[in-house]
Amino acid sequence: MTISLYTSTIHDGSMKPLHDTENALVSANRETFLLHNAINPADTTLVQITYETDDFRRYFTLDDGARGDGITRQATIEADALVVTKPNHALLLPLADCIGAVIHDPTRDILMLSHLGRHNLEQYGGTKSIEYLAAKHDCDPQDLTVWLSSAAGRDNYPLYTFDNRSLHDVATEQLITAGVLVQNITTSPIDSAADTNYFSHSQFLAGNRDSDGRFAVVAALR
Repeated sequence: MTISLYTSTIHDGSMKPLHDTENALVSANRETFLLHNAINPADTTLVQITYETDDFRRYFTLDDGARGDGITRQATIEADALVVTKPNHALLLPLADCIGAVIHDPTRDILMLSHLGRHNLEQYGGTKSIEYLAAKHDCDPQDLTVWLSSAAGRDNYPLYTFDNRSLHDVATEQLITAGVLVQNITTSPIDSAADTNYFSHSQFLAGNRDSDGRFAVVAALR
C-alpha cells in the first residue's frame, strides 16, 4: 500500500471549531476538503489534541470501529498520535503552529499521524512516536519514511527549551535519535507563521492575522 497525503489551507476554512457556534461550519469544511481529495469522511478519524494533561505521548492503534470518530460523529479519542493498518482509513489532524508528522512503514503497511508541538517535543515525542511503532508493531525505524508538515519557523516560534531552535530541527533530531534515516525524512519548506495561506494561532495572538483557525493534515493508506 501507498499513502495519500493532503494539507488544507486557509482557503478550505478552519478545520477545528474554536467556539461551539463553529461546529457545523467546521464539519462542513472537513467534509468538503475530504471529499475533494476522494476520502470518505466516514472512513476518517480525527486526531483530537487536548492540553488538559501532563502526558503528551498518548498513542493508539485504531481498528475499523474508529472510522468516523470525530468526523461523522462526536470524538471519543484523545491522542497525540494515531496509527492505522487497514486500507482507506484516513487520519485528520488540525494544526495551529505545530508539525503533523506522517510516518509510514511501507514494509508492514502501517501509518501513524503524530502531533509534534512544543509540549510533545519537550517530552521527546518524535523519538517516542517511533519507539511506539517499534514496540507495538515491530517496525524497524530504518524502514520508516517521515514527512513533516508545514509549521511555524524559528523566527516566529523558537523553542526556548531547545536553545531557540525550530520545531522542524528538533523533531528531525528526535526522529534520527530513534533510528530513522536522515534520507527518509522530508520536511515541508513552508513556514506557516509567515505564509498567510495557513492559519497560525501564534500570529493571531500577536495581532498579525485577522482570524484564528486551524489547517489540517490528512493521511490515508491506499
